[in-house]
This record gives sequence, C-alpha cells and structure tokens, in this order.
Amino acid sequence: MKSLVQFGAGNIGRSFIGQLFSRAGYEVVFIDSAASLVQRINEQKEYRIVIKKSDMPDKEILIRNVQALHIDEKQAVRNALLNADYVATSVGASALAAVAPILADGIEFRFGQRPQQPIDIIIAENIRNGAEYLKNLLSTSLPEGFPLDAYVGLVETSIGKMVPIMRREDLAQDPLVLFAEEYNELIVDRHGFKTEIPTLCTITPVNTIKAFVDRKLLIHNLGHSAIAYLAYAAFANDLRLKYIWHALEKPDIASKARAAMTQAAIALTKEYPNDFEISSLNAYIEDLFVRFSNRALGDTIYRVGRDLYRKLAHDERIIGAMILAAKHDLSFDAIAQVFNAALRFRATDEEGALFPRDADFIAYISSHDIESILKEVCGLSLKDHVESIVYHRLSSLCEKIEHD
Repeated sequence: MKSLVQFGAGNIGRSFIGQLFSRAGYEVVFIDSAASLVQRINEQKEYRIVIKKSDMPDKEILIRNVQALHIDEKQAVRNALLNADYVATSVGASALAAVAPILADGIEFRFGQRPQQPIDIIIAENIRNGAEYLKNLLSTSLPEGFPLDAYVGLVETSIGKMVPIMRREDLAQDPLVLFAEEYNELIVDRHGFKTEIPTLCTITPVNTIKAFVDRKLLIHNLGHSAIAYLAYAAFANDLRLKYIWHALEKPDIASKARAAMTQAAIALTKEYPNDFEISSLNAYIEDLFVRFSNRALGDTIYRVGRDLYRKLAHDERIIGAMILAAKHDLSFDAIAQVFNAALRFRATDEEGALFPRDADFIAYISSHDIESILKEVCGLSLKDHVESIVYHRLSSLCEKIEHD
C-alpha cells in the first residue's frame, strides 16, 4: 500500500488531504503534537467526515487505513518519512517553523537510506509563496551542501475547502468526527513535483500556482471575511445573527461583500491576464456565494472573522487585495470598507469569549491611532508608492468615519 505522511491532523489534514489520499488507496500516517488526538486515531484506526449541504441529508464518509505518530517520536517519524510516497503539511503557516526541523531530519534520514528516491511535500497551507518559505526553513536545518532542490519537491497548493468549528455536543459523541462541505478540489503546482503527480480524482494541476493562491486569498478569503466583518459592524446587537448564511440573507451585506470580491477579481485579471478572465472569476464568485450560504455547514461569523492580526497583515486578504488594485490603478473603495468593518469586529465564541489574539488586537488598537495600525499591523510603507496610496486612502477613510 502506498503511504502519505500528513503533518497536522486537524481540520484540513483529516477532512481534506487525509481523506483524499485514504480514499485513493493510500495509508495515511498523521503526525501531530496533540497526544490525545494521536492516541484516539490509533485506537479507532478510522474517523468519520459528515458532509453538510443545505436541504440535503447528511452524507457520512468513513476514513480508514489511518494511524498517527506524536511529533516527538523521532525515529518513528523518520521511518514514516523513509517509506512515504508523499508528504503533506497542514499545520498552519505559523507552525511550519516548528515542524520544519523535524521534517528536515526525516528528509536527511531518507536521503541516507534512499538517495535515488526523491520525495514531494504537498504544502496544504493557506500561504503565499509557500514553497520558497518552506525551502528557507528546511535549508537552515539541513547540512550544508544537501541537494534540497534535486531531492525534495515543494508543491504549493490552493486550499478552498471550508470546515467549521465543531460543537462540543458533537465532539462529546465522537471526538474525531468532522463536519465539512462537499467541495474537494485540490489545486496543485504541477511544476513542484519531483515524482509523478498523484492520481487523485479531485486533484487539479495548474501551471501558475501563484495565480490560484491569490484567487483563493483575494476573492474567497476576502469575501468570506467581508461577510463576517460587515455583518458584525451592522448587526452587532442582534444576538440571532450567528451564522454566515444568516448574514448573507441581509441584502446590503451580500451586496457589499460582492462588490469587494469583484474589485479584487478585476485586479487579478490585470495581474494574471493569461490565467483569468473576468467572466470565469465572476462565476467563481457566484459559486462561492452558494457555498457560503450552506446552512447545514453551520459556519459562524466568529470562526470566519477571528484572528485579526493575521487577517489584517500585509500579504493577507484585505490589505493584499488593496495593494494589488492600487498597483493597477484600480478602485478599491469596497475593499477599504471591509477593512474599516474589521477594526470593529468583536465576535465571540459559544462561550462568549474573544479569540485570544483578538483580545490583544483590540487592546492594541484602543491605544494606537490609525497611522500606527496601518504601519505596524498592516505593514504598509510610505516609501513604497503603491502602498502609500493604500495607506493614505485608509487613513482618510477611518479618520472620516471616526469624526462622523
């Protein structure tokens, strides 16, 4: 049996990457830092994914041929990487730095045993320039002169699958169960592979992966977050407004979110004229609205909007979309309105608690002016002509709204 070593046994690792490879006949070896999760996977040797779709009965998928290792099991991790046909990561961009030395150790061990068998790493993260980022991390942990470029394929992806936060009552019945949408397309960089591209039924190899990573980030992620931020800003006192689908029933919210997504789409056609036409991106937007409106998925405004420090960062969905629009002398006023709404976001989880880093963010912005936020949180530089356009537009917008 072929095998996939999957770093990260969380939502994307299990509901998406692990699922696709397991159903294609691979044994999936999860590597994770959560000891209780590792133990439970090894006890059950299977887990359920429940596909949620509006007005349709739930569909259950049972994922078998799985096992798990704790990330501290050094020799076992080495052996798993030695025998792997593919490796994937789904740990989150911020955790890649911690995982990279362990991954590098396994790669070095494999090279010592099987120098003629290169390995491909599928970077299943929502991250721009993921191959370059992971290459730099691995290089610092591998010995000088290691043939990283020849031996390791670094495969960037565009990950579009939506997985909501699981409710406590559902996890109490089955701690491994995951709810997910039906969407299963895995877009990969065909040029990143050193071996053959795996034959999965929903894998889509593309020539310009950067274009599709940006499409996901600057349309999908932007639009999803826009709904959360705009809905909270307009209806913060409506305790019934908990879900993304409910927010989309407000015509003004849907209209403003679509306007922001369309501005980003126009900018993408200018940046990638050989990859996108506005008609195809408009169809992509309409499909996203259908998926965002999935009542059965139960995706919350809190989950979609949380983690403001990350989502307002320089290369992220909102600031990144405005920079791209400004680069091509295009309007980004609708996206700027999303930024303003994000500054007001205070949604809480089912326990009434803020996301921990959002509590820090709120404390920060309460004691800093908009200029400091734009420079320190958003990373905008006045020395860069394009970024200075975005900076001055946002500074003017937020100042005007404060005075109003």
